[in-house]
Amino acid sequence: MSDGDAPVLVVGGGIGGLAAALALSRKGIPVQVLEQAPEFTEIGAGIQLGPNVFRMFEVLGLTEQMFHWAAFPEGLEFRDSITAETIVDLKIDKRFHDKYRAPYGVIHRADMLNVILEACKRSNLIKLATSQKVTAIDDIGSGVTVKTEAGATYTGAALIGCDGLWSTVREKVVGDGKPVVSGHIAYRAVLPTAEWPKEYRLPKMIVWCGEKTHLVHYPLRRGELFNLVVVFHSDRYEEGWDTYGDPAELHARFVDKCEPVRTLLQKVNAWKMWVLCDRPAIKNWSKGRITLLGDAAHPMLQYLAQGGNTAIEDAVCLANQVEASGRDYEGAFKTYQEMRYLRTARVQLMARVFGEIYHASGVNRELRNKVLREWTEQGGVDMSWLYGDQPELPRVDNVPMPAPTRLPA
Repeated sequence: MSDGDAPVLVVGGGIGGLAAALALSRKGIPVQVLEQAPEFTEIGAGIQLGPNVFRMFEVLGLTEQMFHWAAFPEGLEFRDSITAETIVDLKIDKRFHDKYRAPYGVIHRADMLNVILEACKRSNLIKLATSQKVTAIDDIGSGVTVKTEAGATYTGAALIGCDGLWSTVREKVVGDGKPVVSGHIAYRAVLPTAEWPKEYRLPKMIVWCGEKTHLVHYPLRRGELFNLVVVFHSDRYEEGWDTYGDPAELHARFVDKCEPVRTLLQKVNAWKMWVLCDRPAIKNWSKGRITLLGDAAHPMLQYLAQGGNTAIEDAVCLANQVEASGRDYEGAFKTYQEMRYLRTARVQLMARVFGEIYHASGVNRELRNKVLREWTEQGGVDMSWLYGDQPELPRVDNVPMPAPTRLPA
């Protein structure tokens, strides 16, 4: 079987894995996706979509459907969760769109995954397999063979590990053990908009910054839902993303916060929690015909809301390099990581920094508030390094500006 006939094996059918499959198929490359779960699903709730990922949606032909499911806030507001004062009120308007040539939106993870999944299903170059947990990987030089727990064997021209934070593929390629536990716990909940307090039923992303805590809420699914995420420092640790949390611990961490924050916490009866982890940035995440993508390559804390966004950037860059190399997978993988590692390392590092800013205590908290106000008076913070064009990605100029989401009364 030649490289032209053999598929690329994609291990992991989350946002990054399906985006990689779709990007490769757009280049005429066959793909076999192996997902260990019984179905393609996303754990979690809301995900923020920066202008950088909307430009990649345009490249992949997904803009229209993402627009259909997303909500488009008219602003981002930072409030102090102790005093309730507004620190910063940033507008997401035409000037924002024109600066970055794309909008800023929010979407339910399940909706985002389903848009990409349906696009994959429409491609005759993509095969999707579930209940296929990879247990063995062998790079045989001319291709890659994997075996799964279900007893199946797959052979491909190359392999892309898109299996997330606890990546099996990464252990073979990098071998650096477990992720780094941050000591931060996140709780998440989603409510129908009708159950959300009217005084906070605003078409904005609102972040309540506190000492070693923060809370963020924003509308989802065209304004039909509200997403609430609460983060605090804790030594509690449970592996996984789908664990019910302890309401008593949650409320104890926020007992000294302002009345609006305590009120919002009371609106939720059932919380899911997860432990926030990342890894130190690395320069090499490829080995022979095997490479990594997304969280498997560069897991990051959520404080810049870029995990899914950078995974989709990876997918576009990787597919372009495979095409440009004439399907020299080993060469393409090396070029791809060389193009991406400094970009993703910067996001990993700055996500940690933003976590410290969100959770600043004492004098640091007062300084944070002062500096953020000064930045606003000076015209805001320039985020071109994050949202602007990247040299390894195609330039896109035609992402339309959507209308702001209007919430039901």
